[in-house]
Amino acid sequence: MLSIALPIALTLVIMALLMNLYRLAVGPRLPDRVMALDTMYVNSIALIVLLGFWLGNKIYFEAALLIAMLGFISTVAICKYILRGDIIE
Repeated sequence: MLSIALPIALTLVIMALLMNLYRLAVGPRLPDRVMALDTMYVNSIALIVLLGFWLGNKIYFEAALLIAMLGFISTVAICKYILRGDIIE
């Protein structure tokens, strides 16, 4: 069952990443682009975790955790920059 579900899930996550990339490039406003970038972080974490399941390697889960932390911090920094014009005050 897992041998069928993993390729399907990988395909769907890659399609979601491509749709996020489109929104990031075409997005009409800046907040749309920020949300697309944030969603790309989440989808990339899902992709890395699925690859970890597929390959049976535990290092992918640690990489996903690192990307999650960097994604959260960068999203907060971008939002502060949009609202205030400066990250650190």
